[in-house]
Amino acid sequence: MPVAVRQRARLPAWLLALVFTTFTFATDDYVIAGVLPAVSADLGVSEAAGGQLVTAFSLAFALAAPVASVVTATWPRRRLLTGALAVFVVANWAAAFTTSYALLMGLRVLAAVAAAAVVPAAYAIATTLAPDGRQGRYLALVMGGLTGSLALGVPIGTWVGGAFGWQATFGVGGALGLVALAALLATLPETPPVAAMPVRDRLAPLARAEVLLGLLGIVAIVLGSMMVLTYLAPFLHDLAGAGPVELGWVFVLAGVAGFAGGQLGGRAADRWGPDRALIAGIVGFAAVMAVFSACLLLRPVPLPALLPLLAVWAGVSWWIPPPAQTRLLALAGPAGPQALALNSSAVYAGVSGGGAVGGLVLAGHGSGWLPAVAAAVELIALALFWLAGRRFRAR
Repeated sequence: MPVAVRQRARLPAWLLALVFTTFTFATDDYVIAGVLPAVSADLGVSEAAGGQLVTAFSLAFALAAPVASVVTATWPRRRLLTGALAVFVVANWAAAFTTSYALLMGLRVLAAVAAAAVVPAAYAIATTLAPDGRQGRYLALVMGGLTGSLALGVPIGTWVGGAFGWQATFGVGGALGLVALAALLATLPETPPVAAMPVRDRLAPLARAEVLLGLLGIVAIVLGSMMVLTYLAPFLHDLAGAGPVELGWVFVLAGVAGFAGGQLGGRAADRWGPDRALIAGIVGFAAVMAVFSACLLLRPVPLPALLPLLAVWAGVSWWIPPPAQTRLLALAGPAGPQALALNSSAVYAGVSGGGAVGGLVLAGHGSGWLPAVAAAVELIALALFWLAGRRFRAR
């Protein structure tokens, strides 16, 4: 291969640092699902209450992201990212030493606010510094840190928590943040701040009913999926007697299958159209949830027998977002960029809702009801997108 070709193919170090940064934040958000029983038992709260640590993180992110993007719009990007990562590291290491549920909740909120300041800026930097014709590829790589966390970060955090206690999991989260901070300091060039967009302009798409319905559909899609993911530990314990070690391998499987599902969902949206791809994904999700519910009648079910079903669950869960976001873009029309900005908040609102609603189901009816309620929420999402399409065609 000629030297010039090799140089063009080599990814810049700053891009890899941004990928690792989003990987770190996503790991920190999702890893609670892997150590939930241990955290709840040690702090003397129910697993439903422990799951609200995911709710707190995600809700804080959803609320802080649009505010942070406005407040920090004129700040130097390099200083913003490294400063927020420093706060993130402190919040995680402090969490490793706390014995108070309330204090841990506050530290999760602090870590989420730091993440909310970094993640949107990381996406913007990736597209700003990308060579012509590679903006989409660079952005996809940075966003790939999210699915990569399920395949690698969450299993590692789960295994560490099983071997050394859940406090060590937060210690690992802080260490990952420190590595990301050092990598950005060493590789990220200073980029000019972006012009601030007034909050009124950012929220303008909400005035259109079809866009609002589409965003609510995104919330419902993520909420249904996260109900199962957040409480996967108690669900698989009740269904198959799975412990932390087994759960770590399940997260590896879910990450790999989720990555494949996301790629297939994006291709299906291009080839079939977003509506047909969205219907296929949600119907597939509901079918998997129905099989999970049937398996509860046969428990305990050997975990190896559940692995193919878990892989399909992860695949269809990540299949759904690409056609849903493509449909949202079509509904927004010229307001697509603003709608995508609101989409980030909708995603994290769904994550927080998954923790909250799933916690209510778990506390009130047990883990066996999680699949049925999750399927119902996904079907509601499909209805919301159908209503959005009707409003769009009627304009």
